[in-house]
Amino acid sequence: MKKAVMYGAGNIGRGFIGQLFRQSGYEVSFIDVNMAVIDRLNSDGRYPIYITDGDRYNEYIVDNVRGVDGRDNAAIADVIASADIMATAVGVNILKFIAAPFAGGVKLRMTRGNKTPLNVIICENMIGADSYFAGLIKDNLDDAEKKYFDECIALVEPSIGRMVPATPKEISDRNPLAVCVEPYCELPVDKAAFKGEIPEIKGMIPFSPFDFYIRRKLFMHNMSHAVCAYLGNLKGYEYIWQAAKDAEIKLIALRALIESSRALSAEYGVPLDELLIFSENLIGRFENRLLGDTVARVGRDTKRKLSGNDRLAGAAKLCLKHGIKPVNICAGIAAGLRFSPDDDASSTEVAEFTREHGAAAALSEYSGIGNESGIAETVCSAYSLLGDGSPMSEIISSLQIY
Repeated sequence: MKKAVMYGAGNIGRGFIGQLFRQSGYEVSFIDVNMAVIDRLNSDGRYPIYITDGDRYNEYIVDNVRGVDGRDNAAIADVIASADIMATAVGVNILKFIAAPFAGGVKLRMTRGNKTPLNVIICENMIGADSYFAGLIKDNLDDAEKKYFDECIALVEPSIGRMVPATPKEISDRNPLAVCVEPYCELPVDKAAFKGEIPEIKGMIPFSPFDFYIRRKLFMHNMSHAVCAYLGNLKGYEYIWQAAKDAEIKLIALRALIESSRALSAEYGVPLDELLIFSENLIGRFENRLLGDTVARVGRDTKRKLSGNDRLAGAAKLCLKHGIKPVNICAGIAAGLRFSPDDDASSTEVAEFTREHGAAAALSEYSGIGNESGIAETVCSAYSLLGDGSPMSEIISSLQIY
């Protein structure tokens, strides 16, 4: 049987990539330092995934799996040396700790004379995680091993769109390996990064130029998620599903998605209709109450999320590049400037700066957007309306440009 290695047995590892590998006919070995998870994987050889379906879950069993102790470098090297496909999902900050054990697998693979390309999908929340991890690995290789790495190992960047919420206690109490996921199960990957034949993985979509999928995730999924969070916060909602079901918030979020869809279509030549369908499906996914995602979690850290190339300001700038007025995205930015939960120092800093210096100054400080762009005027207007208690309907009317 073909062998897959999943470095990281967390929610994405078990709840997404591990499932796709197994559905594609691979035996899956999970590497992790959580020995409770590793021991249970080895004792059970299987684990359940609970896929949301309305107000209930559908159970799916992922079988033919095993665990590998993440502290056992010899065992790690052995599974990597014999793997046919691989992925990581450990968190960006952990990559530096797994680079040496991964390099051990590369060395053993080379020693065994295995010249079959190994494609590794790097499922980390960082643009450029593939090149970053490659540098860390090569720090542990000599010149001959680096040459082998360049010829036979491919680090492939994906776009992770599946939402994996926290597993409810009543489910985790029955089985600590259980993971709850949404039905959406597509895995876009960078087609140009593969070495050798591209493996057939269920749900995997190889695409080039891959920058389109990176921006679609950031400027559509992440952008509209943030819009729902920031506007939902102003209406006092706790959960994203509550905000997404609110007709006024949904209208602004959908219009923001239309703005972004038009910009992405113009930038990459992707059919607009395809992006509009994706937009409608996306809002429907946000309405899934079983995901349990909170407004506080999705909105937190506005210092990063309002930065110049991130989900909101970045999407607005792409719209301007193509002559599209991002007025609804601007409403999301304005609401973000008012987001300041007690336990969120980043967002509190931005909100306090905005109250003291004004929305235009905050845009310049945190988003790198000046008054000449046309964005500042719209954001300032929406910021004022959001703060003076104006009904959301008045804000929606102020955003009309058609």
